[in-house]
Amino acid sequence: AGMAARVSVLPSRRCLFDEPVQIRVAGLQPRQAVTLRASLVDESGELFQAHALYRAGSSGELDLSRSPALGGSYLGVEPMGLLWALQSKTPYKRLAKRNVLTPFCVDLEVYEGHGDMSRLLGKCTNERWFLGEGVKRISVREGRLRATLFLPPGPGPFPGLIDLYGSGGGLIEYRASLLASRGFVTLALAYMSFEDIPAVPEILELSYFEEAVNFLRKQQQVKDTGIGVLGLSKGGDLALSMATFVPGIKAAVSISGSCFNSFVPLKGDGFTIPVHPYDLGRMKISDETGLVDFSDVLDDHTDPATWDCRIPVERSLAKFLFLCGLDDMNWKSDLYCRDAVQRLQQHGREVEFYSYSGAGHLLEPPYLPLCKVSIHRVLGMLVHWGGQWREHAKAQEDAWHRIQAFFWQHL
Repeated sequence: AGMAARVSVLPSRRCLFDEPVQIRVAGLQPRQAVTLRASLVDESGELFQAHALYRAGSSGELDLSRSPALGGSYLGVEPMGLLWALQSKTPYKRLAKRNVLTPFCVDLEVYEGHGDMSRLLGKCTNERWFLGEGVKRISVREGRLRATLFLPPGPGPFPGLIDLYGSGGGLIEYRASLLASRGFVTLALAYMSFEDIPAVPEILELSYFEEAVNFLRKQQQVKDTGIGVLGLSKGGDLALSMATFVPGIKAAVSISGSCFNSFVPLKGDGFTIPVHPYDLGRMKISDETGLVDFSDVLDDHTDPATWDCRIPVERSLAKFLFLCGLDDMNWKSDLYCRDAVQRLQQHGREVEFYSYSGAGHLLEPPYLPLCKVSIHRVLGMLVHWGGQWREHAKAQEDAWHRIQAFFWQHL
């Protein structure tokens, strides 16, 4: 009441987190200078904010899909800039959703002028959900499995996916819940640092991942045409190993992954793939910040001494999609992707590969802001992930569309 301006979010104030929205402001003075601010408080109470300076049009309206930002967290026409530019006041925080049953609420405020933000002209809240209407979330503790199953509404059958995050461990659900909201039966699977699974297991067993595939295949709503697997970072090399050694995997996506087995030995039936050799003496720690750069710790992958750690993806009949950022500061994911792509192509296998300039290691669902640096949950160190804000945001949008198109095509 008594607000000078009306802020609207179209088509609706409620949406899924991966949906773009149109942010508009009406009722301003012609050519009025205003500051727009977005605020989001995460589940631990951490405040993330972004702001941008705008000038209203000649009839006192503002449309972020057409009006350029003149300064602030970003510049130019960026319809979703207020979301992807969100940054925490405390440094090195990563915005991640723990409880997917609640939304992230983004408060959008319009202030007068380009200065002190003392006069609020209007505001509204955008509710951004991770679980679509009717999607079921089912906790899975069957046999050894530590997982969460997400079922889209309706009888299906739907394509089935297994979703794996990286070596930080835990049971990460927000990507799986979004994929289920897009029509995939998705199993988010924990394999490190969760409940009774140690932070760094001495060995990972392929049979555990096979158990997950079998569990998913027997779900009534899952199409019997084969399973897809999606992995980020350490999850990426596991996705490749599953596609190579576990029956029933039709399509695999590796995001910022390696085609060498990393960190923990992988035990199969009658064989074990050792860990890609590394030397922590090669990690660089910056004195002022304590930031760790791991990009040189792994031994040279072109040295035949490392080849028994290779995942023999060329033996797999699955389809592959590799995605990576060229500004990945965690490890040289572009090099490892190229190595795998080359091997697959030499064996006449079908493979897609996209590398994004200016994108970092943590390619997430769209509109989650770039996390350049954060504490690695298992290593307890501040790790440099890389990425440039705008380029990374564009890469996440593109990658998300490609991942879904790839799975729809092959499953």
